[in-house]
Amino acid sequence: MKQEVSNQYYLESAPMKKAIFHLSVPMMIGMSVGTVYNVINAYFIGLLHNTSMLTAITLGLPIFTVLMAFGNVFGVGGGTFVTRMAGENNTAKGKQIAGYTFYASIIAGLVIALLAMLAINPLTRLLGADAATFGYTKTYALTLFAGGFAVVLNFALEQLVRAEGASKESMYGIFISTALSLIFDPLFILILDWHVAGAALAMCLANLGSAVYYLYYLEKRSQNLRGFLKQFRISLQDQLEIYKVGISELLQCAFLIVSTLLLNNYSIQYGENVVAGFGVALRIVQIPEFLSMGLFLGLIPLFAFSYASKNRARLTSSMKYAFSYIAGISLVFVALVFSFRGPVLHLFSSDNSVIGMGTYILGAMLVSALFNGFTGLFMSIFQATGQGAQAAVVAVTQGVLYIPVIILLHQFFGLHGVIWSMTITEVITSLLGAILFIGFNRKLRKLGQEGNPQNAVPAPAGQV
Repeated sequence: MKQEVSNQYYLESAPMKKAIFHLSVPMMIGMSVGTVYNVINAYFIGLLHNTSMLTAITLGLPIFTVLMAFGNVFGVGGGTFVTRMAGENNTAKGKQIAGYTFYASIIAGLVIALLAMLAINPLTRLLGADAATFGYTKTYALTLFAGGFAVVLNFALEQLVRAEGASKESMYGIFISTALSLIFDPLFILILDWHVAGAALAMCLANLGSAVYYLYYLEKRSQNLRGFLKQFRISLQDQLEIYKVGISELLQCAFLIVSTLLLNNYSIQYGENVVAGFGVALRIVQIPEFLSMGLFLGLIPLFAFSYASKNRARLTSSMKYAFSYIAGISLVFVALVFSFRGPVLHLFSSDNSVIGMGTYILGAMLVSALFNGFTGLFMSIFQATGQGAQAAVVAVTQGVLYIPVIILLHQFFGLHGVIWSMTITEVITSLLGAILFIGFNRKLRKLGQEGNPQNAVPAPAGQV
C-alpha cells in the first residue's frame, strides 16, 4: 500500500520542481477559481441592468480589502511564524501562535464591524458614493461589515493551513467558498431580490463556509497544529513578531484603500460608466494576477522553512524558480486576457459606454499586471523570512506613491492620467522591491550552512 507523503517532506527535502508543483499548483487552481468567486456577484448584479448597483459594489470593494487585510495581518504574521517554528522543530510553540491567530482574528472582525456601523454614513460618502449610489452603497457596506468577521477569520485560517504546506486543503477551502457563492448569489440577488445586500450576504456566508472547513482541518487533521484551539496565550514578544510581519499587509491595505478612494472620487467625475468600467476591468485583470499570486503564496511556507532551517541552497533555488515561473505566467496570461478582452467585458455589462471604457482601462491594468506578480513575490519573500522592514517599505511605497502620481497625472492628463496612474505606480514599486531584494540576497550569503541532512524528512518508499 502506498504510503502518504507528509507535507513537511515537500518543505524540507523534495526535489524543487516537485515541491513547487505540490505547494503552488493547488494554490494557482484555487486562486483561479477564486477569481470566478470574485466576479460572481458582479455578474449577477449585472443581470439586473442597473448601473447604480454595479457602481455600488465597485465602490464597496475597499471594504472587502480591509477585512481581508486584517485576516492576513494575523494569517501572514502567524502563519509564517508557525512555519519557522516547524523549521526549528518547535511545534508546541507553533500551536500557541496558531491559537492566538484564531482568537485574535475573530475579535478584530467584531471590533471592525462595531466601529463601521457607528460611522456608516461618513464611511459611505468616503467610499465615493453620490446621490444616485448612496443608498445602494450604504446597504452593501452595512451587510458586508456585519458579517465581516467571517472574512477576517477565513483569511487568517487559510494562511495557517498553508503554513505547513497543506496547499491542497487551502484549495479545497476556496472551492467551498466558490460553490457556496454560486448557490447564494443567484438565490439572494435574483430570486429573493435582495440585490446589493444579497451580494454582500452571499460573500460573508461563502467565507464562513470555507472558514469552517479550515477549522476542521487544522483541529482534526493537521500534522503539527492539532489541538491548537486550546492554546491562545503567547508572550508580548511573540505577538510583536506576528505584527512585525503582518503589519505590512495592513499598511498595504490602508494605502490601497486610500488609492481606491482617490480612484473612485476622481473617476466618478467622469460618470458612472467610468467607475463601472474600472470595477469590471479590475475583476478581469485578476486572472493573471491571481495565477501569479497562487504561485508565490504557495511558496511562502517553503521560503520560511528553508530560511529557518538555514538551508541557503534550497531557499535560493526556490526563489530562482519562482521568478522564472512568474515571468512566464504573466506574459502568457496577460496576452490571453488582452486578446479576449472584448467578449469577456460583454459578460458583465450590455452598456456600450461601460464596455468601451472598460476595454481601455483593462489595457492599462494588464500592463500593471506584468509587474504586479514580481512585487508580490518580493513581498512574500520578505514576509516569509521575517524581514518586516523591507516588507513594510514595499507596502508603504505602493500606497504612498500612488497618491502624488494620480493627483499629478489627473491634473495634467485628465481621465487618461487617472487610468494609467496605477500602472506607473506598480512599475516603480516593483523596481524598488528588486533593489531591496538585492540587499536581502547579500544577507543570505551570511546564512548558516545548509540544514542538517539528518533532519530531512525522507520520501516514503516508491516515491520519486
